[in-house]
Amino acid sequence: MFLNLNHQKLDLYTASRLFVLECYKLSKQLPADEKFGMISQIRRAALSVHLNIAEGSSRKSEVERKRYYEISRGSIIEIDAAVDIANDLSYLGNFNLEQLGIQMIRCFKMLTALINSQMKS
Repeated sequence: MFLNLNHQKLDLYTASRLFVLECYKLSKQLPADEKFGMISQIRRAALSVHLNIAEGSSRKSEVERKRYYEISRGSIIEIDAAVDIANDLSYLGNFNLEQLGIQMIRCFKMLTALINSQMKS
């Protein structure tokens, strides 16, 4: 926001930001008794996606950058698993998952491509 660094120009950074917003919208649909469980976990994982992209982009070492991107991708997988459980528990009956799914897949693919490009260097 204030630093105006290169990672903020990445399409992935913009995509992950939108993904975080979708995750927060989803978490608002969950029951209040999940405040310290699923809601907290989904929000932490969503922020982890975005923050690890930012921090990884600042690393000089390709190995370090790749590791941050892998953590970010792992957090996406964690959110996907949590959404599965929320759906199984019928928590998402009135929530349209389309935008969340679009953003999740977009971020996952972009991160995978970035990780793979780090491996080839």
